[in-house]
Amino acid sequence: MSGHSHAENSHGSVKSYVVGLILSIVLTIIPFGVVMSGGFGATAMVLTIVITAVAQVLVQLVMFMHMNTKADEGWNFMSFVFTVTILVLVIGGSLWIMYHLHHNMMIG
Repeated sequence: MSGHSHAENSHGSVKSYVVGLILSIVLTIIPFGVVMSGGFGATAMVLTIVITAVAQVLVQLVMFMHMNTKADEGWNFMSFVFTVTILVLVIGGSLWIMYHLHHNMMIG
């Protein structure tokens, strides 16, 4: 019977999938609206995109991949930590490269 309860815990409910879908749509519309409005500065736009992108990844991990921090599911927690680390490295590195490219390509 314990295998059956484990299978139930590993799959989400329809409600969790719907909430995940709604959050994903909202987290997609927010940066799109900010960029399309053009009423914000470049820094505000980049921050909005980065924050909503990180939130989007976290929503995907929790709502659709069912990752959590339960002690008996250490691999899920390790995967979560690895994902956050990769996110910080990729996003931080990309922003650092773009900033320095912009700075070094300025003429005058």
